[in-house]
Amino acid sequence: MASPCEVIVETSDKALAQKVGKLVANEVWRIEDKYSRYDKRSLCYQINNNDDRSISIDNETFLLLEFSNTCYLLSEGLFDITSGVLRKVWCFDGSDNVPSIEKVSEILPKIGWSHVNYSETSLTLPKGMEIDLGGIGKEYAVDRAILLIKEFTDLPVLVNLGGDLAATSARNNNQAWQVGIEHPGFEQSQPIVISLLSGALATSGDAKRYLLKDGIRYSHILNAKTGWPIVDAPRSITVNAPQCIQAGILATLALMQGQQAENFLNEQTIKFWAVR
Repeated sequence: MASPCEVIVETSDKALAQKVGKLVANEVWRIEDKYSRYDKRSLCYQINNNDDRSISIDNETFLLLEFSNTCYLLSEGLFDITSGVLRKVWCFDGSDNVPSIEKVSEILPKIGWSHVNYSETSLTLPKGMEIDLGGIGKEYAVDRAILLIKEFTDLPVLVNLGGDLAATSARNNNQAWQVGIEHPGFEQSQPIVISLLSGALATSGDAKRYLLKDGIRYSHILNAKTGWPIVDAPRSITVNAPQCIQAGILATLALMQGQQAENFLNEQTIKFWAVR
């Protein structure tokens, strides 16, 4: 989840701006430290290495699991936080190193959210399976930062965490924030400039993470049911929603619809920008 964090505060008080920046940074790192699947001290690492034993969870984790379950149901199993184990065979580094059908098939038995048992206080993960909250963690961190800022000050603030961002309100004099959404790797494409009064923006796509072999581009957006990349989807989708976690999951779920991505988003009656 670690991404560059930018905090813009509409004030000439540098000391106050620094306090807000520190508040955001501390919260982002708290979430990173708690849910990183790589940090041996994290809750996520403990869950993934608990050998089929029950582990205690807090209310924050339970609510994230509930949200993940909702996304799983809405996507009919395409979005599955246990599918992170596919990284063992897929490495989207721009090369032509596409795994074999056999290697992908070996991983599939370790994927299946329906096999995970959890309650408000505990979670049991079958041995060999993992959970990965990376698909929602960054957007969740943005939303948590916005909530903390609103408790601390009523100044207009924009939080940008690696391109997923949210604003507490319009800028001074009710001016909109001017946000540039870049799409690296898209030839002859100009950045999209979006006027944002409040709410959030999140982008999902394969601009930086993909494989290219025999003229075929393989996106890092994987179908949890098959273990293979989604086909015929836009290269990038940016969604505007009240909360960043909503924008992020809608962008991801749309990409998972492949050719029908834009139709899916039109049905949600939300603002979005798609690049093919």
